[in-house]
Amino acid sequence: MTYQKKDSRRLSPIKNLRWWIGGMLFASTIVNYIDRQTLSALAPFLKRDYGWTNEDYALIVISFRVAYSIGQTVLGRLMDRVGTRMGITITVTWYSIVAMLTSLAGGLQSFAFFRFLLGLGESPNWPAATKAVSEWFPRRERGWAVALFDSGSSIGAAIAPALVIWLYHAFGGWRPAFIVTGMLGFLWLIAWRMLYHLPEQHPRISQEELKMIMDDRKDALASENVMYADQPPPSWSTLLRLPQTWGIIAGRALSDPVWFFIADWFMIYLVSKGFSPEDTLVAFWIPFVAADLGNFAGGGFSSFLINRGWSVRRARTAVIIFGSVGMTMLIPTAFMSNLFAIAGLFAISTFAYATLCTMVLVLPSDLFKSNSVATVSGLSGTAAGILTIASTFLVGWVSDRYSFTPILIVASLLPLIGMALMLIFIRNSKHTGKGILLKI
Repeated sequence: MTYQKKDSRRLSPIKNLRWWIGGMLFASTIVNYIDRQTLSALAPFLKRDYGWTNEDYALIVISFRVAYSIGQTVLGRLMDRVGTRMGITITVTWYSIVAMLTSLAGGLQSFAFFRFLLGLGESPNWPAATKAVSEWFPRRERGWAVALFDSGSSIGAAIAPALVIWLYHAFGGWRPAFIVTGMLGFLWLIAWRMLYHLPEQHPRISQEELKMIMDDRKDALASENVMYADQPPPSWSTLLRLPQTWGIIAGRALSDPVWFFIADWFMIYLVSKGFSPEDTLVAFWIPFVAADLGNFAGGGFSSFLINRGWSVRRARTAVIIFGSVGMTMLIPTAFMSNLFAIAGLFAISTFAYATLCTMVLVLPSDLFKSNSVATVSGLSGTAAGILTIASTFLVGWVSDRYSFTPILIVASLLPLIGMALMLIFIRNSKHTGKGILLKI
């Protein structure tokens, strides 16, 4: 069967266009995380300048998380309605402007205000990117594709401290760092607007690649006898009645707070161990590079297993178990005093987290049709955000009064609970093949 593209312009096709799209999503996540991590990298200096405690800093982080949690569901739904191209354009424009405006902050309240706005703008990135993967990649490649875009978070988190601290010293203050990092999103938007369209509308896609994408889409829906034509997404209440939705929510809600603890507090944790911010840079990047490798290991291994004949569910489950167990390596770090030993154990944990996270992020596209992928992803993001808010407050309170040791123990155990709930809820059931759920 020959698929006809809706756009009639005659332009030479781009080979493997879907991977160029994946590269754009990867770059977007890097920019997203650099903007997000600018505050974390500057936290030791800001705490000194403004006299903040860990609880004060936690309040600023929480303001971001509140907006991020709200936005995951509300704006995830918007992504399903306005489409990926326009939705991501809006969100990147928003958070880039807000990142630059943060340079105007003058104290605890104003920082909290700008972080709230930043969290709102950044929240749709993962739901929208997951939706883009479902639009452009066959199921056997989605593990790789999600690994690619999600790896941008660890790359951005690794780049941000070195870049931001260099900007801080180069300009003699923290305000220019927010302006420079905020500008990156506008540069990315130029390429995004030029490159991204739906496969069936793209003027630069080859007939072979279009056929592969459309055939996979047709095969995924064949068991339901439902056409892929545009349909309104199912309601939130309908989605929340499905155990598969709750499996995805549990997996993300009980693992994401651990990552955000590392991303937001790792520098402060190392300072609490007696290291200066400048001295930690030689090892700070190690856990984030490990997370980047973990994204590709998780996505690649699950795709390998699928190509070897494993069912999608079995392949995803194998990686989920590995990732959840591997995150327990945070516990020994509480008893270490060597910088590289701490970074190494954190690296094992972040590698394991990234393998798990890749599976949790790809599951909405495995289980749900494209018109509800961003909504389900957003619901899981909101649940993760709520628990991250609670955990952020507790991290500040516990670390000021006791130490980071109980925090590290709890952070190691939560993903095991999430794993158990995913294994219980994510399976083919009586709901499969009834217009919403795909067979896994």
